[in-house]
This record gives sequence, C-alpha cells and structure tokens, in this order.
Amino acid sequence: MKVLKFGGTSVGSAQRMKEVVKLITDGEKKIVVLSAMSGTTNTLVEISDYLYKKNPEGANEIINNLEAVYRKHVDELYTTDEYKKKTLAFIKDEFNFIRSYTKDLFTLFEEKIILAQGEIISTNMVTNYLQEQGYNAVLIPALDYMRTDKNAEPDPNYIKEKLAALLEKNANAEIYITQGYICRNAYGEIDNLQRGGSDYTASLIGAAINADEIQIWTDIDGMHDNDPRIVDKTSPVRHLHFEEAAELAYFGAKILHPTCVQPAKYANIPVRLLNTMEPQAPGTLISNDTEAGKIKAVAAKDNITAIKIKSSRMLLAHGFLRKVFEIFESYQTSIDMICTSEVGVSMSIDNTKHLHEIVNDLKKYGTVTVDHDMCIVCVVGDLKWENVGFESKAISAMSDIPVRMISYGGSNYNISFLIKEDDKKRALQALSKTLFNH
Repeated sequence: MKVLKFGGTSVGSAQRMKEVVKLITDGEKKIVVLSAMSGTTNTLVEISDYLYKKNPEGANEIINNLEAVYRKHVDELYTTDEYKKKTLAFIKDEFNFIRSYTKDLFTLFEEKIILAQGEIISTNMVTNYLQEQGYNAVLIPALDYMRTDKNAEPDPNYIKEKLAALLEKNANAEIYITQGYICRNAYGEIDNLQRGGSDYTASLIGAAINADEIQIWTDIDGMHDNDPRIVDKTSPVRHLHFEEAAELAYFGAKILHPTCVQPAKYANIPVRLLNTMEPQAPGTLISNDTEAGKIKAVAAKDNITAIKIKSSRMLLAHGFLRKVFEIFESYQTSIDMICTSEVGVSMSIDNTKHLHEIVNDLKKYGTVTVDHDMCIVCVVGDLKWENVGFESKAISAMSDIPVRMISYGGSNYNISFLIKEDDKKRALQALSKTLFNH
C-alpha cells in the first residue's frame, strides 16, 4: 500500500480537489494525507490572534468570511443535493464550534484546537466527494491514532497499533483519507507535529504500515540540478539519496525538510516527490540507494556571515574549540561550516541575531574578524573520498572565484565553498558548466 500526501495548494479549490480525486482513484488501495485548503491555516491564526486580544467581534467577522468561502466551495464541489446538504451541515457545525471559542478564555490550548479544524474540514469535504462519486472511501481521523510522547516526539508504537486497528476495522475501503499536521499529545490534548507538518505525518504513516512508497505531491516538479533563475538549461534530478536530499534542503531547495523523512529513511521506504500540475512526470525519488560516482546538484544559500578567531593560545592547547562552541551554544546560534588550523578557526552562521554578543565573547580568546554578505555554494552527489577526481573538478571550476572557506569530508555527499554573494552567479554557472556540461 502507498501513502500519498497533498498540500494546501493541491486542495486549494473545488476544482483542485476534483483533480486530486482523479489522481488517487486508480484502483489501488492507499492512504491519502491532506492538508488544510490553502490560506485556511493563516486565517485560523488570524482568528486566534483576535481572540488572544479579547476582540470577539473581529474574530467573528473573519469566521463569517471564511465560512462563506467554504459554502461557495461546497456549492462548486458537489452535484447532488444529498451531499451538498450533508457537507453544508458539517461546515455549519464546524464554524459554530469555532465561534464557541469567542466566549471563553483563550490560550495556546484553544488555539491548537482551532488550527486543527482546517485539516478536519478539507478531509471531510474530499471524503464526501469521493463517496458521492461512488468510491469506497473512509475517513480515519488523525486524532484517533497520531500521538506524541512526553518529549513531544511521535510515539511510533502507539501510532502503529492504533492505525492498524483502524485499517482493520475498515478493511473493505479502497481509499483511506486522513489529516496531516495534527495529533494528540501524551495527555490526550489536540496538538500538532510542528516540524514539516503533513510531510512528517505521511512519513510516520508510511513507516507504521511499512508502505511500498510514500508520495509527496506538490506544485513543484521535483528537484533541479541548479537554480533555473541563475543557470540556463537546468534539468530535474530524478534520484537522490536521503542524505543528498537533506543537504539540499538546508540550502533552501524546494524539497522535504530532513526531519520529515527520517521515519521513512530508517524504515527504508522510498519517498517520491511528484507534481500535481504535471502528474505524468516521474518526479524525484528519494531513497537509501546511492547512484555511485554521480554529482546530482549544485545549490546556494545567501545571507551567510563568516567569523574567524585567531589565537596563539590555540597552538597545542586542548579545550579551545569547546570554549568557542560554548559561546555559540549560549546564544542558540548554529554553525554551518567550520575550518581549523593550528592557530585559528573559521566558522559561518546564517543567524546574526546575537552576532555582536558572540563577537564580544570570542574576543576574550583571540583576534576576531567578521565577513558579511557571504554565500555557501554546495555541490551534492556521491562524494566519498575514494571517488578520486570529483573534488578537484569542483575546485577547478572555482579557479577564478575568491573562496573564503572550503568544507569537504564532513559528509560523503557534499563539498561546500564559502564565497562572496556577489560571486554566486559566476560560481553556479562555472560549476554547472564543469560538472553538468550545461
């Protein structure tokens, strides 16, 4: 059985919902994870904001407008009076439920309940539409099986047990519809999965049922081997290792968040990125298989700051790096790249919120210099050190570009260059020409 996930834009209108139904009704049994209709979660956040501010009139105005939008969607989606009336009654109950929170004390607990309604509405609408079209579809509420533990991490044993029971109870169904993003916490309260949302839900479900494949449907055609806005003739990347995908995700590639696919990675279940606008395209397959000796993509991340600390005290001293890292830890600032020598260490960060304090503290241990407006350019592929030649090929492509730092060997899948942002376009074009013959 496969698990298919569709985001908010994929179910963003009655027409889009109909197109999703065409994609999922191929006669194969599957679990379909749906997000809230695009724009709904933002509107529910706005409603919550009014309620925090003790302005029920403002909240009710937004609630009424959103309900009117949904009534219009219902009118466009269904053709029979039976399903129109059934869904309109459900919509009315849902919005009356949301309105009930305009009368009471409003806290984070109530906000999470309100935010959960977006997915609950969209999944009920699609399930009703599938049933109207004659398909054997059943809704399995995420709140009945998706749970986190006391550390706010998913509870895989609970998820597996409860989900198996729900699937067995509805064994005759052809399509199972469920919500993404929402769950219950260890205390039974409505909560959410925070990072990655619906993608994470799909990955957790896939691992729980040992799915054949997890499909993430978006309106983007997988991954490209470069930024099409900068480099001409980019081509989609059709296969990535999970680690390669994680590297590219950090660099802002329109791809899954690395934590989202961890359950699939550990359960060895392939994840396929597909395009709802181009359903026939093969998309990008992410798995634990590596294409030996192949460079997959080049990516770049802007707004990087480089910090260098030079100190003779570092020579043959132990504990120096620990002191440096503790400064970054105390200001909750992550380090991206790091290079060391006998008397110095260079680091890059993308969060400059506490830069002034970090530099002040580092000055206790050595001479500090800071370079702003930097950029990390990353080459991703099978870059194990035994694969002779790839690193020299990448470095030769950068021969005319000033490089502040190079990071190689921390991963089998990445070689990174820290350069000035002004040189990014030249660097990407040079790497593309050398590595992909574009």
